[in-house]
Amino acid sequence: MVFQTARHKNPDLLGLARRHLQNLRRRDFVAGTALIDGRWIAGDQRDAVVDPASGEEFADVARCSAVEMELAIAAAERSSSAWRAMSPVKRGGILRAWASLMLANAGELAVLVTSEQGKPLAEARHEIAYGAGFLEWFAAEGERAYGETIPSHKPGSLLQVRMQPIGVAAAITPWNFPVAMITRKAGAALAAGCPIIVKPAPETPLSALAVARLAEEAGVPPGVFQVLVGDPIELSAPLLRDTRIRALSFTGSTEVGRLLLKGAAATVKKVSLELGGHAPFLIFDDVDLDKAVKGALAAKFATSGQDCLAANRIYVQRGIYDAFVEAFSAAITRLKVGHGLDPATDIGPMTKLSVANKCRTQIDDAVTKGARLSSARQEQALPQNFVLPTLLSGVTDEMLIAREETFGPVAAVLPFDTEEEVIARANASEMGLAAYVYTDSLRRALRLSESIEYGMVGINTASFTGPPIPFGGWKQSGLGREGSRHGIGEYMELKYVCFGDLAA
Repeated sequence: MVFQTARHKNPDLLGLARRHLQNLRRRDFVAGTALIDGRWIAGDQRDAVVDPASGEEFADVARCSAVEMELAIAAAERSSSAWRAMSPVKRGGILRAWASLMLANAGELAVLVTSEQGKPLAEARHEIAYGAGFLEWFAAEGERAYGETIPSHKPGSLLQVRMQPIGVAAAITPWNFPVAMITRKAGAALAAGCPIIVKPAPETPLSALAVARLAEEAGVPPGVFQVLVGDPIELSAPLLRDTRIRALSFTGSTEVGRLLLKGAAATVKKVSLELGGHAPFLIFDDVDLDKAVKGALAAKFATSGQDCLAANRIYVQRGIYDAFVEAFSAAITRLKVGHGLDPATDIGPMTKLSVANKCRTQIDDAVTKGARLSSARQEQALPQNFVLPTLLSGVTDEMLIAREETFGPVAAVLPFDTEEEVIARANASEMGLAAYVYTDSLRRALRLSESIEYGMVGINTASFTGPPIPFGGWKQSGLGREGSRHGIGEYMELKYVCFGDLAA
């Protein structure tokens, strides 16, 4: 497997991931074996795992085939009855044990995430805690999957609605949150009583396989939770065409989501999709400037900008526009770029070269069309997967960065005059995942929270996600919800039962 990014190697970056992984207490975390039906499979073919910061291959994993995916589907089907019959309390106990093991091994899991994904180590640690939280949340939600009793319109009858497991589920997970996106899906499915097969992103297999080892140690039975790594198209095809797969969950790009939705239609699967974002960040001139700068910095540059919630279009009311640009630019220049395993790093590499190149294309397009550019200062030369934190001011709606998701550390700032104008501009997108509003007017905040066409809205905060909230978007940003009491419903079916002739 050839890594394509760096035209040059930076000696300061080489070997960091390998050295950190050699110091892991859990050597099995880097074994690179797939979990199928309770067995760890080394496979006949191996794929390299690459440090995106250095371009160095530091591990390899088993490459699974469509044949092995068929075996996994059969194993999940065999395990379904026993897992479904297990009491919700007992299933919840296993999920809580899994969460506890994740937290106990958080340091080593974080090293895996940073080594293969690139995000700063502190953010990787946060992801482990965030991911474990979903297991704990859904452990309790499985115990509260209540049905209903309906007042009967038929004399002598009793009407019930029950919540029952949908059957075998599959999850296709992304590389930007390689642990948390697994537990957010698997926690809900397992709590509902459904076995689940996970196909993680090929860029970040080690963290997925490590989480699977902890699931096994927590007592998840063979066939109930399986992880297979390999070619996305080859492994997805059996999941789409097999009628034994009743539910499919995907987090990733809108383009791929459309293809999966089309493929799943042939067998009418229940599909939940968390797709692209193009988040507007609205700053009104009545808000404290420092608060707005701090919020925009957090919303734009978390996960090095590789986040579907990232602020892609920062609209600033003209009265404070120049002051905001000056303060925001100064804050960006202080961000430290480097290897995620360096504790001083704020911004790591892009996980994929294609993401970095898209950032560069958007920067070039904006500057050519008149935008002004300022970037973080960086002393050392860096490989091509790195994109310096960049501010583009004077951005207009016609520029690529105002029309497309960025997915990197490039901030576009656009001026606006009126509330009505900025609402129309913010809503002029087929994406509708998350939006941010900064204002000190309660009336305005209420008006915007009602009129903005996004599934999640943060008012005067850049942080609003977590296990209790229904994560998901409107329009082409997805279908269904993850987390909250609604998340478990993606893996359950409603069954209506009428008991007739109950009159004595």
